This record gives sequence, C-alpha cells and structure tokens, in this order.
Amino acid sequence: MRNESVTTARLLLDPLSVAEARRTVARDAGDGDLWAEGYPGDGDVRACTGFLRGVTERGDPGVFRPYAIRLRDGGATIGGIGFHGPPDELGVVTVGYGLVPGARGRGYASEALRGLVGLARRAGASGVKGDADLDNVASHRVMEAAGLLRVAEADGLSHHHLAL
Repeated sequence: MRNESVTTARLLLDPLSVAEARRTVARDAGDGDLWAEGYPGDGDVRACTGFLRGVTERGDPGVFRPYAIRLRDGGATIGGIGFHGPPDELGVVTVGYGLVPGARGRGYASEALRGLVGLARRAGASGVKGDADLDNVASHRVMEAAGLLRVAEADGLSHHHLAL
C-alpha cells in the first residue's frame, strides 16, 4: 500500500517523510511548512522521534507512520496523528494524536482518528487501540467517537480498542 494522504470532510492527514519528521523534532519549519501556533507540540516531537528511531532500527514502516493533521481550507498543520509502529503479532496497531490548543473542541481529532482507522482497515490491520490518562475525558470521547470502545482501566490509563 502506498503512502498517500487521507482526506476527510475538513482535513488532510499527510504522511510525514523522514525529512519532515526531523524538522518536527527540531521544531524548525521548512519552506512551505505552514504550522499553526503551538505546532509541533511535545507529543508531535515524541511521535516523530519514535518514528525516526523505528526507521533506523527496522526500516520504513509504510503507512504505519505519523501524519500531519492539516486543514483542507488553507493547509495549516494543526496537529499530528499516527501509528506508534507497525501492527503487533495480532495485527493490532496503536494510535496517538494531538491538536494545537486553538484547534481543540471542534471535532477535528475525532474526524482525523476516523480517517486513520479507515487507513488501518485498508492496510490490513485487525484492530486499533489507544489509551489516555483517566482524567483526559476529551481524549476518551475522541476515541469513542471514532468507534474505539473502552475495554479496561489500569495504571491510571483508560484503554480503548476497535476490532476491524
């Protein structure tokens, strides 16, 4: 499966290249990068650092990589979403996401996660999982709006899963 952008009603999820991930980690926008205020956040930097480490250790993960969340109207990068790596031995992928403060509360994260779940399905994953701190109710709602069900609570985290 090719690395292609995922289009939703209001967003583009653009797969990050190694060069884009390096710029994100360095927090150094390149020519043509249109970053909303607050991007990249600490979560974006952590995700891109893990992606770069994975590329070095295992090679390119194909579609199972980080994506920039961009507004279709204007192209500004308002956050990041992606896979923590390729599917595990059961075919399940772990997802993470985050938005700049100015983009929160508009349904963008749920919309982006639904797009990413569709990509995971097309790429052959058997399931999608994610977790969030117990007090991060907004993130629980994002996962539930994208179809992930709460399956457990442990170690201060709420664990969600969706079988594909």
